[in-house]
Amino acid sequence: MHQTADFKKFLFQLKMFELHLYSMKHNLLLYILLLCLLWPVTAFSQASPQLKKDKPKQGEGIYTFLKRHDLPYSQYGKKFIELNQGKFGKDNSLLLHHAYILPAKNNNELTFPVFGEKYKKVKVTSHELDGAVLYLVSGHGGPDPGASGKYGSHKMYEDEYAYDIILRLARNLIAKGAKVYLIIKDPNDGIRDEMFLKYDNDETCLNRKIPLNQLERLKQRTSAINTLYKKDNRSYKRCVVIHLDSRSKRKQIDVFFYHTKGSKNGEHMAKTLRNTFDSKYKRYQPRRGFSGTVSTRNLYILRKTAPACVFIELGNIQNYRDQQRFVKEDNRQALANWLTEGIIRDYSSYKKNK
Repeated sequence: MHQTADFKKFLFQLKMFELHLYSMKHNLLLYILLLCLLWPVTAFSQASPQLKKDKPKQGEGIYTFLKRHDLPYSQYGKKFIELNQGKFGKDNSLLLHHAYILPAKNNNELTFPVFGEKYKKVKVTSHELDGAVLYLVSGHGGPDPGASGKYGSHKMYEDEYAYDIILRLARNLIAKGAKVYLIIKDPNDGIRDEMFLKYDNDETCLNRKIPLNQLERLKQRTSAINTLYKKDNRSYKRCVVIHLDSRSKRKQIDVFFYHTKGSKNGEHMAKTLRNTFDSKYKRYQPRRGFSGTVSTRNLYILRKTAPACVFIELGNIQNYRDQQRFVKEDNRQALANWLTEGIIRDYSSYKKNK
């Protein structure tokens, strides 16, 4: 076998130590120690795993490049850009002569503490909403609890139930590949399975204290949405606002969907959501029917938000039958599931007509 100069040197040094050790009555422990010290450290090191690289095809942008490698932009876009700093053209366009590093997959499981300990792990189950951006707003919050109702001896507050449903919707959308912004957040109320949700007033708007004045509250959340809107260059960007209505206790109502006049995308989304709910009621409550409607409404948040926006009233918090939609955890989840399905339908239609 061919021996390198370094290896021959090693053998010579080892021989010298053997002679020395012999005079020390074969101290085995020292022998092992010296052997470890003499042997090159690199012999025990393992090569770190290499991230894969690939070159883009003609006409590919970051979104389509990542999609071809089964890496949804909503999960891997930011990491991809970080890994490939200095390799992009104008507006982060891909250059054909560069081989780009691909982010390592994360086994399709993400962690979001905002959903609470039980629900913080989110497994991405499909890519139906890859490329979609949703701005989700639960009504009221902070110093304003919104409408209230009584269920037996228990008080119900609009902002708590709207927030729980919006969290469930956000979690669903992320699992389908969407990028989601929660405009209103609570630092300690994740998704809750209790019937009666405890009231607090520590919700924030993108980590900012929510003002008491109604107009200032609306300006704050609208400004937050519009600021985020400008930072994202994807084309499908939609805002969903959830409220609970307050009417006479005797008045049972269905879910109503509102959009601003002249917003074709807002109107299309509102109708798609309404039709989704109609199909669900026909399936699960065929004798009851569904009378929820779509209409325009001159609301500040509908008029002032940059993305197309749908404002949803989920039911009458004063009515006993409508209250069943909110106090039962399964029903809150069903509302979130149906909204998710409607958004998927709207996005699918948008992509076909793009």
